Amino acid sequence: MVNAAVHEGALWAAPFRGMKSVDARVRIPGSKSVTNRALILAAESTSPSILKRPLISRDSELMVAGLVALGVEIQEIAHHSDFAWHITPRPLMGPATIDVGNAGTVMRFLPPLAALATGSISFDGDPRSHERPLGPVIKALEDLGISIEHGGRYGLPLTLNGTGEIPGGEIEIDASASSQFLSALLLIGPRMKNGIKVRHVGGVLPSMPHIDMTVEMLRSFGGTVTVDKEANTWTVAPGALHGIDTVIEPDLSNASPFLSIAMVCGGSITIEDWPTSTSQPGDHLREIFTRMGARVHLDDEGLTLSSAGVIHGIDIDLHDVGELTPSIAALAALADSPSHLRGIGHLRLHETDRLAALTREINLLGGNVTEEETALHITPAPLHGGTFHTYDDHRLATAGAVLGLVVPDVMVENISTTRKTLPDFPGLWKSLVE
Repeated sequence: MVNAAVHEGALWAAPFRGMKSVDARVRIPGSKSVTNRALILAAESTSPSILKRPLISRDSELMVAGLVALGVEIQEIAHHSDFAWHITPRPLMGPATIDVGNAGTVMRFLPPLAALATGSISFDGDPRSHERPLGPVIKALEDLGISIEHGGRYGLPLTLNGTGEIPGGEIEIDASASSQFLSALLLIGPRMKNGIKVRHVGGVLPSMPHIDMTVEMLRSFGGTVTVDKEANTWTVAPGALHGIDTVIEPDLSNASPFLSIAMVCGGSITIEDWPTSTSQPGDHLREIFTRMGARVHLDDEGLTLSSAGVIHGIDIDLHDVGELTPSIAALAALADSPSHLRGIGHLRLHETDRLAALTREINLLGGNVTEEETALHITPAPLHGGTFHTYDDHRLATAGAVLGLVVPDVMVENISTTRKTLPDFPGLWKSLVE
């Protein structure tokens, strides 16, 4: 069920475009997932790193503030024409108090890193962060000998008492609710005295591309990682990481609503700097949107999506790319045939219960969405204007904007929540569609 206590922020009139085709290019800000992993790895390294074109958003700012509170030196610099962070590792020290907001990467990646600090480190966040699962990370750290005060709740708020080192070794964890539980431990594996061997026990792992991303990034910083997916085990050897000079990839998941403009209205959208090879889940948009009726072309200029404005329904398992669900659901509500989005039960544990929220909000606009525990079934129906609530969830907000392209008088509540991963979504959106 969606929490009935919805924060009623300012209403934003979603720009209506109708079937007026679009022809535009857009540069998407850097990936949140890559940015926050790179920050953690840079903080562990033995030499400085330069991260160019990082994402500047609430989630990344919370990660930076948390690292600085632990003693890491992070400076904003201009690197040629790019904004960059220069990160100098320092000994991690408490006492410190860290605000995780409602950022999954911050609430799950920073406590394991803080276990390498000396002193007391306290964590807290937004009210929703107290409801989001964190127990497997806390239990894993306790099994590794870390003292954590959490009042038996195995969630936020908590206080971690670091001794400056983690012995490491073999450990089991159930990461079926979030792949971030596994990534959180792998990221600090090189700094553990004996490294770490993590075995996943439990249901099917969600968002496998994000785990692959963690492995690739560990290796790019000099880490040694062995993966045995058949045995559900990941092993990280102890050893020094080395700082790198790198450009953060654009956030391909954030490209979804922008590509949707051409899907809905017709015409073409080009996303600049789309990588030719990436572990980001958003790269699956190429295949998904092609199945839904678009034409997609990738070259040196970026990814160009062209469409006649006709959207086909889709029957698809989104288990590994669940973060794409809100935009796909919005398109499915505007399609010419029913859609079935499966394997997404873990989305009930994100910024909000995304399945319940999408069902409620699309249906309030006249849609026909039914939910199961792990799926959404969407039958296109005539939509009308109304308020589209976001539940402080950035991807709900962008889904509302997509619907507003061809549904008059859609008012998106609390559009500012998009700042979680997009610095100025309203401004960028209006520049493309008005």
